[in-house]
Amino acid sequence: MEKKITVLPGDGIGPEVVAAAVRVLQVIAKRYKHDFQLGYAAIGGAAIDQFHDPLPEETIKMCKESDAILLGAVGGPKWDNNPAELRPEIGLLRIRKTFDLYANLRPVKAFPSLLDASPLKREVAEHVDLMIVRELTGGIYFGEKNRTQSEASDLNVYTREEIERIVDNAFALAKVRKGKLCSVDKANVLETSRLWRQIVEEKKVQYPEVTVEHNLVDSVAMKLITNPGHYDVVVTDNMFGDILSDEASVITGSLGVLPSASIRSDNFGLYEPVHGSAPEIAGAGIANPAATILSVAMMLRYSFNLQDEAAEIERAVSSVFDDGYFTADLVKDKARALTTDEWTDKVIAEIDTNFVADSIMESYI
Repeated sequence: MEKKITVLPGDGIGPEVVAAAVRVLQVIAKRYKHDFQLGYAAIGGAAIDQFHDPLPEETIKMCKESDAILLGAVGGPKWDNNPAELRPEIGLLRIRKTFDLYANLRPVKAFPSLLDASPLKREVAEHVDLMIVRELTGGIYFGEKNRTQSEASDLNVYTREEIERIVDNAFALAKVRKGKLCSVDKANVLETSRLWRQIVEEKKVQYPEVTVEHNLVDSVAMKLITNPGHYDVVVTDNMFGDILSDEASVITGSLGVLPSASIRSDNFGLYEPVHGSAPEIAGAGIANPAATILSVAMMLRYSFNLQDEAAEIERAVSSVFDDGYFTADLVKDKARALTTDEWTDKVIAEIDTNFVADSIMESYI
């Protein structure tokens, strides 16, 4: 298979974790005989510094000519005092809107070997395996904004079409998982939520194999901590999804292990770790690359339909954790921690070892 991938390293630890993920991608390409052509471009603070634009036209052009996008992270205190249009985060919002990446998928799955790093009790965290489906290109983040010295407003607007397509996406995922869908809203207060709930009710007749429940966002925020294993697929709007997915991310013990995908109807997607740019550790070589490596696995699965390749990356990451190898964010004794490159070496070695074992097995068949 031949595919073009635009790589956007971004800011802070972004270049470090992206470099690690690219190494793993190249090993997979070699082992499975694929040709992944990589092109690099700027976004966020790095793009502001170089082009005075958080999302330059050159970057947009390269992304349009690609089959998928791999992103590191954007932002940092260096650009905190910039005017609104020159903030790194604007580049991220614009790329989502430009490519209509309306469906944000954030899997949250407990790794048995990381349960001691979770702030939740082991018996609460160990059964977590959920997918948060967040609408990404509508709602309050993209609504009209006004501000004076005495007041400010942000307009929250959703169209029927915007809600229908994200709800369909969530139902389709629930259908192939455990058959459970939780729709999250604030229908006791917000008109947008009342329309959201109405559309979910209309859609559920098309998916009789999926059990549907409606929960208010404040109730879900509580239950994610007290009983996260209750959830399978959770679908919600842009702002609620932003908050709930960050809350759910701590269940696994570290933001450093959570990937994400932002995709559209033709499966073109942008793949990035859930964590931010962590400028305080940038350049130290200690960032956890697992989330970005797992984001590559999501790219292979959702944009390229390479299920075996995706599963191999996920297996290797899990195996390295099970073997007791961690980066600094996951261990109390920092002297035991591996660097970004050392941990990535372990993942690559695990993939290579598995292929050697498979080759030997095949020779006896």
